[in-house]
Amino acid sequence: MTLAADDARAGSGAGAIAGDTVQSLVRGIAVIRAFDGAHPTLTLSEVAARADIPRAAAGRFLRTLEQLGYVRADARRFTLTPRVLELGFGYLSALTVPEVLQPHLEALSRDVDESVSAAVLDGTGIVYVGRAPTRRIMSVAIAVGTRFPAYATSMGRVLLAALPAAERDAVIAATDLAPLTARTLVDPGELRAELARVADQGYAVVDGELEDGVRSVAVPVHGRAGDVVAAVNVSASAARTTLERLRREHLPRLVEAARGAERDLRLR
Repeated sequence: MTLAADDARAGSGAGAIAGDTVQSLVRGIAVIRAFDGAHPTLTLSEVAARADIPRAAAGRFLRTLEQLGYVRADARRFTLTPRVLELGFGYLSALTVPEVLQPHLEALSRDVDESVSAAVLDGTGIVYVGRAPTRRIMSVAIAVGTRFPAYATSMGRVLLAALPAAERDAVIAATDLAPLTARTLVDPGELRAELARVADQGYAVVDGELEDGVRSVAVPVHGRAGDVVAAVNVSASAARTTLERLRREHLPRLVEAARGAERDLRLR
């Protein structure tokens, strides 16, 4: 499964940005984002294809990144090095939300014995900013920084539902509503109606829309000003957890964890 990669490429391809931009920077970032959990090592040709740039240009960017210490070359394959974490450190170090959320995610994960995550909205996708895993239930590895399309995820729907109507409609219009599974909601009108329900009830449930056999429930986390700053969810295997149990047992604990995180955010 390459949902994270496909969504990232849709928003970061070298040819997707125009106007007053530095194209070499756009291409360099596209090369870095060509790597992900499903593609930790790539050949030159694969990097060029995934970054949507010529092979010669990909080679120049890879050699430059290698000289700077962000890429390691092994025979004909390339891998990112841990040094790329420096690129996001400024954002993470200035952001209190992930560090406040993490203890609550871990405590909830132990309580429900399921994977618990936190995410923020970024364009048409969500980006994971916290994670407390248990069993691996998805075919793609999820970690901090993983990106998924917002429309097909419980956290994404919570975050979209919190937007003003005009912003929400703009995000939906900019989204490629592709059917990721047979269950994925792809009709814009039906998605808007579902987001309205999520806004009214205060939580979202997604059952097998991102990946078959995986269901999740998510709630918002509010900041000091009352705005939604993140979403948290519990993910479970459909073979092990019914929708009724997800709502009856996991949802109240999830809400409690979110409220606890909100109290800590107010103190910060």
